[in-house]
Amino acid sequence: MRHAAFLLLLTSFGANAVVIRDDVPDLQYRMAVSDFPALADVPGEGHGVLIAPQWVVTAAHAVSWQHSVDVVVVGGTPRAVSRVVIHPGYKKAPQTMIDAAMKSGDWADYFDFTASSDDIALIQLAEPVRDVAPARIYNGSALGKSVRIMGRGATGTGSKGHHLHGPNRTDLRHGYNEITVSGGRWVGYTFDKPPNALPLEATTGSGDSGGPILVAVDNEWHVAGIAAWKRAEVNGTEIYPGRYGETSYGVRLGHYADWIETTTTTVTAAGKSR
Repeated sequence: MRHAAFLLLLTSFGANAVVIRDDVPDLQYRMAVSDFPALADVPGEGHGVLIAPQWVVTAAHAVSWQHSVDVVVVGGTPRAVSRVVIHPGYKKAPQTMIDAAMKSGDWADYFDFTASSDDIALIQLAEPVRDVAPARIYNGSALGKSVRIMGRGATGTGSKGHHLHGPNRTDLRHGYNEITVSGGRWVGYTFDKPPNALPLEATTGSGDSGGPILVAVDNEWHVAGIAAWKRAEVNGTEIYPGRYGETSYGVRLGHYADWIETTTTTVTAAGKSR
């Protein structure tokens, strides 16, 4: 549990109920569930996205620490869970690595380890969702594109960041950013300070892991990635998540398209966990 709590802290501030600009009213960042009903709420904290009638994609670290995930909420309605499938390439950082980083303030090894992990999982629902349309996966390059992010996690402003110890489930917010990293496992963006920022510039933080990074395609939002981790500002042994200048990374779903297709097809057909 100690390791899990710290992972959620780091990777979710790799993933907040959206940290916002200092000079824009919080109300402008609020959103209704109906604005993107494919968003899923994982028990406790964290999110996922409905990508098929019976499947939700999320970050592995958002579910791997839990004893069980029996219910997720999609479109405001609780949905029973049949099983959770974690990518075989997902790796948890050794506790000794975390302890050493906390003591020294040098997080380079931790961030390198995190970047080498396949932080993705699939949640199979007991019954198909009929009242919410699944989101499509975006398979192109998101580099340079404006993306939409959202979540119910911790919140704050870019000058101060957010509190290190939560709360990590608050009101639903959304915001925008621009992708500067797109390749391999990850898509990423930097939380810029005004005036070099989008009108609703934002970043994710603690409690938003597994939430969507959306690209507009015609009149639809397609999922390019899911919130995973951040290179937060570190000053000695103190960590400051959610401040201007940090870079957030999301799992690039296009990289895992084959694994998602194979898993959702074979598990559904077999009717049992693989």
